[in-house]
Amino acid sequence: MKVLIINGSPRQNGNTSLALNEMVKVFAENDVETEVVQIGNKDIRGCIACGSCHKNGKCVFNDVVNELAPKFEEADGLVVASPVYYASANATLIACLDRLFFSTGFDKTMKVGASVVVARRGGCSATFDELNKYFTICGMPVASSQYWNSAHGREKGQVEEDLEGLQTMRTLARNMTFLMKSIALGKEKYGLPQKEEWQPTHFIR
Repeated sequence: MKVLIINGSPRQNGNTSLALNEMVKVFAENDVETEVVQIGNKDIRGCIACGSCHKNGKCVFNDVVNELAPKFEEADGLVVASPVYYASANATLIACLDRLFFSTGFDKTMKVGASVVVARRGGCSATFDELNKYFTICGMPVASSQYWNSAHGREKGQVEEDLEGLQTMRTLARNMTFLMKSIALGKEKYGLPQKEEWQPTHFIR
């Protein structure tokens, strides 16, 4: 089992990292390999809807997004994490995810997704919902915990005082591990769900 973790925080070893570390420890205990990639401090521009990825199989902007693509394809699960900015995720993370999900043509069905959000106070649930939408449009089951996947802290290290938040992270990692292993067994016995031909429509026809 492999999990790719994308940390959208620009701060090295900040509260978002500390929350993710709780998950990494549980994954290690359960023999799940993890790779954490911190992208919040990188120069990542947004998608320009040029369509080049459909022709070339990768994004026209050759940055960390194209580096993440094969890691995402290989992984059994994906965790995306962000601090909360104006009740939303870090814009750099959103730019990364927009391009990563749109430019990768591989089947994401039944890869397990989980989002993690960290805030001083408010905006966690809005950011949590925002990030989960990347999973649900791709047939990716969303791992849950004992509470919404959030932790709180403002100054560096304060998230370690949020005992419930850290417990939520550990529970999330255990549930995600169980779900990935269960799906792997299901795929061996039953395969993936049958897919219908896509019926693209819009609201004016």
